[in-house]
Amino acid sequence: MKKMLDLKTEDEIAAFWDEHDSTEYIDWDKSKSVRMVNLQKSAKTISIRMPVDMIETLKIQANKNDIPYQSYLKMLIADGLKAHG
Repeated sequence: MKKMLDLKTEDEIAAFWDEHDSTEYIDWDKSKSVRMVNLQKSAKTISIRMPVDMIETLKIQANKNDIPYQSYLKMLIADGLKAHG
């Protein structure tokens, strides 16, 4: 097995793996499965226009549920996607 280089940035790591085969550096026969339960999904900021009264209703309902309104909005969208998916 080859010794791994000390790569500092994500760009360096990505460029390295674009050019190299992991089997040269990792003995996959000795690998073990793991669950990464605390990973966060990548997020992207969007802008959405909503009527002011709808935003106020959203904030009131979120406050009743003791959660930030943006988190509450994400929950509502996720529920809607599941229901109509």
